[in-house]
Amino acid sequence: MTDATTQPTQTQETQIKRSLFQQLELDTRLLGMVGAFIILCIGFNLLTDGRFLTPRNIFNLTIQTVSVAIMASGMVFVIVTRHIDLSVGALLATCSAVMAMVQTQVLPDMLGFGLNHPATWAITIAAGLFVGTLIGAFHGWMVGYLSIPAFIVTLGGFLVWRNVAWYMTDGQTIGPLDKTFLIFGGINGTMGTTWSWIIGLLATAMALFGLWSARRSRQGHGFAVKPLWAELTLAALTSGAILGLVWILNSYLIPARRLKRMMEARGETMPEGLEVGYGLPISVLILIAVAVVMTLIARRTRLGRYIFATGGNPDAAELSGINTRLLTVKIFALMGFLCALSAVVASARLSNHSNDIGTLDELRVIAAAVIGGTALSGGLGTIHGAILGALIMQALQSGMAMVGVDAPFQNIVVGTVLVLAVLIDIIYRKRVGAK
Repeated sequence: MTDATTQPTQTQETQIKRSLFQQLELDTRLLGMVGAFIILCIGFNLLTDGRFLTPRNIFNLTIQTVSVAIMASGMVFVIVTRHIDLSVGALLATCSAVMAMVQTQVLPDMLGFGLNHPATWAITIAAGLFVGTLIGAFHGWMVGYLSIPAFIVTLGGFLVWRNVAWYMTDGQTIGPLDKTFLIFGGINGTMGTTWSWIIGLLATAMALFGLWSARRSRQGHGFAVKPLWAELTLAALTSGAILGLVWILNSYLIPARRLKRMMEARGETMPEGLEVGYGLPISVLILIAVAVVMTLIARRTRLGRYIFATGGNPDAAELSGINTRLLTVKIFALMGFLCALSAVVASARLSNHSNDIGTLDELRVIAAAVIGGTALSGGLGTIHGAILGALIMQALQSGMAMVGVDAPFQNIVVGTVLVLAVLIDIIYRKRVGAK
């Protein structure tokens, strides 16, 4: 009698323990990625005697991640629809070359706009974005309307656009670039500590409002909602992540000599003992804006629904009335646009256009998307996962560089991680499907 009563109680306790974790409704794969990233950072921090997790290195890590992360968000849509784009690094190089030539040769010769003219940076970026979108749309047209496999089209693009960029610049490094243009690269354009805190608090408020409005929406439609403790836990984690990042970036101080030169350029005298932090880089704000827009497209627009429906079952999507050919053009045009935007960030960070800009970015972008949970079989993928994947890839490379690992071996490790990530993804999805 006693045993019969005890057994259900133990089962109920087990169910309660499981449900405490499940009630948070967090993606276990995403948690695994976050855990892997934390372990990676702690490991490299130990190997570098505490240098890896310093504000300076974290600042550099964020600005180095931006370019690949922006393209990875577009690669999610490409892979979700069962395509691939091997030309992203070469397309970035072409867009960078176009923008470098526009601001150093075309505008001065045609309109008399020299470097640092108020309109130079805007015209330059507009030209780069236009070229990138046009080339991307051309790739999409060949894939969608001519039925050439995306692998072949973009492999050809990889060879074509890399060398187009070389011929445009005669293989030379083009610089210096416009000063306003350079603020989009990272260390040359930051928000400062005060504005960083303001932006951080606004972002936290928006995130909390999003959680609250989502809860109200679910209640309004009669769906089950998370327990209040789960909502508060997520709110605390979200707020801590946002404000923690702002605090770390604000902790990276501008060197005294540079700060003195900056103040002297404004006609000011630097007070004794003054310390000023860099704050949020403008390039990171661009990445955040891209992440928000791409997530909204994926979750809240007809285009996003069509993308995931086509990736899940292309034949059924076409039979249901979705113009899959035009959809392919749109996806590749968007990918081209994001490659051009990444070119702005990458060339501004380097302060010039170099012949090898974007080299091996194809590997990094695809790896970031796949590590972030985008299924190569199509139909599944998230923007935040791809960005986290890009951060993991950059942390891995930066950590190995700080430890002193040779560049060839770094690429060996990155390639191995990519294969293991796909294997883990296959095993994970099989287990989820079996359940």
